[in-house]
Amino acid sequence: MKDFALHPQLAADTVFVADWALSRVLLMDDARYPWLVLVPRVDGAVEMFELDAAQYSLLTEEIARAASGLKAFTGCVKINIAALGNLVPQLHIHIVARNPGDAAWPGTVWGKGAALRHEAQALQALTARLRDALRRAAGPG
Repeated sequence: MKDFALHPQLAADTVFVADWALSRVLLMDDARYPWLVLVPRVDGAVEMFELDAAQYSLLTEEIARAASGLKAFTGCVKINIAALGNLVPQLHIHIVARNPGDAAWPGTVWGKGAALRHEAQALQALTARLRDALRRAAGPG
């Protein structure tokens, strides 16, 4: 993890939420959708199957934690989880809260118009509230 560097495109499109045991948790700066991105801090990882068994298991737990926390935070009806990597090769997992009537419903969020950036103050407040919600989703300890 000491050699971890976030891909420049992820750095440009997201804001830091937290570092968990394996993954960096990021919030996509797109006000159209509540959207987390988990990036395992494993140098050179492109595919989930490239992780060792312990990392793979931990990533699966962190995906469930993020999805559960995001669903509780937003009250959404559906969580979409995907690892595409067609444009950004660094292994990263998208976790998107979806609701009927959102900007892309019922289709996918990828390639559906330009991101609608949050205002700086609103983004800072949202990130803090989300960080607290994800901490609560982790349970005691």
